[in-house]
Amino acid sequence: MTKRICFITGSRAEYGLLKPLMDEFKKDTEYSIQLIVTGMHLSPEFGLTYIEIENDGYFINEKIEILLSSDSKIGVSKAMGLAMISFSEVYERLKPDLLFGLGDRFELFAAVSVANVANIPVAHLHGGELTLGAFDEAFRHAITKMSHLHFTATEEYRERVIQLGENPKTVFNVGALGVDNIKKVKLLTKNEIEDILKIKLNKTTLLVTYHPETRSENSNNEFNELLKVFDELENLQLIFTLPNADCGGRKLIEIVKKFIDNNKNRAFAFTSLGQLKYLSLMKYVNGVIGNSSSGLIETPTFKIGTINIGDRQKGRISAKSVVNVKVIKKEIVKAINLILSKEFKQKISKIKNSYGDGNTAPRIKKIIDKTDFNKIIYKEFYDISR
Repeated sequence: MTKRICFITGSRAEYGLLKPLMDEFKKDTEYSIQLIVTGMHLSPEFGLTYIEIENDGYFINEKIEILLSSDSKIGVSKAMGLAMISFSEVYERLKPDLLFGLGDRFELFAAVSVANVANIPVAHLHGGELTLGAFDEAFRHAITKMSHLHFTATEEYRERVIQLGENPKTVFNVGALGVDNIKKVKLLTKNEIEDILKIKLNKTTLLVTYHPETRSENSNNEFNELLKVFDELENLQLIFTLPNADCGGRKLIEIVKKFIDNNKNRAFAFTSLGQLKYLSLMKYVNGVIGNSSSGLIETPTFKIGTINIGDRQKGRISAKSVVNVKVIKKEIVKAINLILSKEFKQKISKIKNSYGDGNTAPRIKKIIDKTDFNKIIYKEFYDISR
């Protein structure tokens, strides 16, 4: 009898990370993959990225519409409520044997909460991490407590999950799936990515991804501070990937588009690049700047610098190629000059990525192969010996 493994994705980045794991299970006839798509994937405003999933050859079992036109705190809270209602009905139809979820977004928090009521075991990826500038920090740890198998990206994160009361026998340090994509996906050539995006990468280019700090009321002002830096450094070419559907995300998108309109000769923005184009682009730019987790997890593999701004990723493990700065114009300018310098490039030319070696998906699959799903649904709080 095949085991029904259900994957949940609510954003472009999340799907890109899950794909190598889905591919791993797809090759094994002992498993039947189920896919639930929700959140930004179904929104025209965010690029209808569910189409990319279908183009990859995956059948989407259920599409759950939850996004409202508002990205206020009330709007996001209502979307969570709608998600919980919808997931309860979907689980009854699909009857998954195991649920896979990655990260800390509100869509996953809702999905895992309902799974607990439905007695569906949950496997969680990227638990134990800290992101102090976002309310997703609390969601991540809550999801950990509602999950039954834990696949962390580093040993430090594994220890933190155990600290939360999870049995060490269910917590595995496997690395990050994002590194798998870099190692195993055939990235586009420079000419190919230039042709697809209609951009010439013949200038000093920074890849920019900046999301709202949902614990802060000043995200707009802080982002404008970054744009002031770009106004001053007119020689830079800038490629923006637009923010997620977080609280305040739509306002940041407006600000980016206004900046693009005023800098059409050197600034470009994309609603969704998808994993292949995003990683291919990362290979050929001179650095990454913003507050996306990809700057800390994936970028070090390419041996280029990351400027991590503000508190959104505060607490996350970072390599020597990552320069953490406050949202202060002078600090950001100094950091840009640093990561573009020959000395810095030479310094990071031999660094190793703390988030794994590109073999995360097969490690997870091997563990799942040995797991009896019926025996993990009931768990006790694990007390650390004093």
